[in-house]
Amino acid sequence: MGVLHGVGASPFVRKVRVALVEKGMDYELDPVLPFGVSDEYKKMSPLGKVPCYTPKDGVHIPDSSVIVAYLERTNPNSPLYPENAEDFARALFLEEYADSALTPALGVLFFQRIVAPMIGQQTDDAAIATALEKTIPPILSWLDAQIAGKEFFVGNRLSIADIAIASPFVNFMHGGGVVDAAAYPNIAAFVERMHNRPSFKAFIAEEKAMFGGSK
Repeated sequence: MGVLHGVGASPFVRKVRVALVEKGMDYELDPVLPFGVSDEYKKMSPLGKVPCYTPKDGVHIPDSSVIVAYLERTNPNSPLYPENAEDFARALFLEEYADSALTPALGVLFFQRIVAPMIGQQTDDAAIATALEKTIPPILSWLDAQIAGKEFFVGNRLSIADIAIASPFVNFMHGGGVVDAAAYPNIAAFVERMHNRPSFKAFIAEEKAMFGGSK
């Protein structure tokens, strides 16, 4: 059984946890916080980020995208990457878009309203307003157009693109964010579908309890 290092509330850790569940793989979670990591942890994950996955003694795999790619190669059941070359490339891009653009944008609310008070910082209301009014809307508009008329983003089946995109919306929700279904009906419906999947639903309930919300 592999060990996944990182806290469940991280969108990147959650991405890997959901992938593990969807692929039917058991694992142990080692709750490493993503700040102030030890020198010992940096030997496993040189950038000091979470998650890092240890499938066996002496092997450490950092970065959520690399971890899921490894899981796919070593456990090809319930594939999360399309076989078609064009669909494969699109799934990879959407995963990168989710990691590099969507997650930082949606994560502003989570950091300012939940993380900042936990680490003794004041909430920056201006940063929240900028995210809600300027940064997030064009990203949601683009995603809304990409998922229009479809259940999944690529190839009519669940892929890493769907997991990567759905994960940061959990943090957005924890931070009090709501996707306007009138303005973005397609992505709002997608997020609701994904968050109701058993692989997401259990983790969302776990996190809500952690942050004092209802299950």
